Amino acid sequence: MTRTDARTEESTAELVTRLSEQVTTLVRDELALARIEMTEKGKKAGKGAGLLGGAGVIALYGLGGLFITAGAALSLVMPMWAAALIVTVILFAAAGITAIAGKREVQQAVPPTPEAAIASGRRDVDEFINAARRGGKS
Repeated sequence: MTRTDARTEESTAELVTRLSEQVTTLVRDELALARIEMTEKGKKAGKGAGLLGGAGVIALYGLGGLFITAGAALSLVMPMWAAALIVTVILFAAAGITAIAGKREVQQAVPPTPEAAIASGRRDVDEFINAARRGGKS
């Protein structure tokens, strides 16, 4: 074996070692990105579910207000049922607004896939394939 062959083998071994380290770092970074993205989506889903639960509670209060309104209307005391009707309308409007906000939060969180991490990983794989096709030359 000539001196040039030893240097080529040594540099190839170094390149393989460096490639292994870089691939390990790349995979670790991609997994960290995926974990961060999934955490953010989980928070959005939790917030949306909480808002939807709140909408359900407010709607129950609205239903109670509607029953009070019906009772007051039956008693034919005009000011009482009018006031109860106004409160009922306000409660249902609040429930509707809360439900819309909750639905929007849940839609932003679904599907729970780490899209940014997947796209970044695909770019990395494409770059690796292109570099391999070029023979490792930039």
